[in-house]
Amino acid sequence: MQLFYSTNISNGKIVLSKTESHHCIKVLRKSMDDTIMVVDGVGNLYSTRLIDTNAKASILEITNIQKGFRKRKNYLHIAIAPTKNMDRLEWFLEKGVEIGIDEITFIQCINSERTKINMERCNKIIMSAMKQSLKAYLPKLNLIVGFNDFIKGNHSVEAKSIGFLGTGKSMPITDIHKNKNSHIVCIGPEGDFSIEEVQLAKENGFQCISLGDSRLRTETAGVVASTLINL
Repeated sequence: MQLFYSTNISNGKIVLSKTESHHCIKVLRKSMDDTIMVVDGVGNLYSTRLIDTNAKASILEITNIQKGFRKRKNYLHIAIAPTKNMDRLEWFLEKGVEIGIDEITFIQCINSERTKINMERCNKIIMSAMKQSLKAYLPKLNLIVGFNDFIKGNHSVEAKSIGFLGTGKSMPITDIHKNKNSHIVCIGPEGDFSIEEVQLAKENGFQCISLGDSRLRTETAGVVASTLINL
């Protein structure tokens, strides 16, 4: 199944963006009356009929709507320090969305090496990953925020954890997040979280977790955490 994405939906019609229209008409060579499947990023899967083959703004007629398409059972929010190498961060976004993430926040930590993010490109990556993995929910992507501000935020979730490689007791991630319906997991930069950051997290209800015996790269830790919570 090939999915397209649009939020331009009204009066039983869907208009595809210029990019999506070009892919539909010029690349896939769809023609009049072909069935086109569209998602809106908030859980709806639309079966449509192509009624206008304009390669800049194709128009589709809705024939059926499936609500809550492949809705996940839990809500997962990954807060991650951007990697110095953007390719690695983009790899995390792609694979994390394919596995199953509902919200992503970039956090600026003491040991962070990147402070600027191309949000437009990141949004394109998660949209593409959503369609590739046949999902109808587009994860919320938040602007970069300071670690302290994020940790002190009013997070209404059942389980909050922070990955930490330093000394001290850390529990397996599954022990903290098992049988919970909403989660936040904080993944630190290449230089790890500082002792002060971990202490602040603990004071705000976060628990230290381990992702196994291996020392993982930031982007790998994000993917592993997402996988284990989605088991």
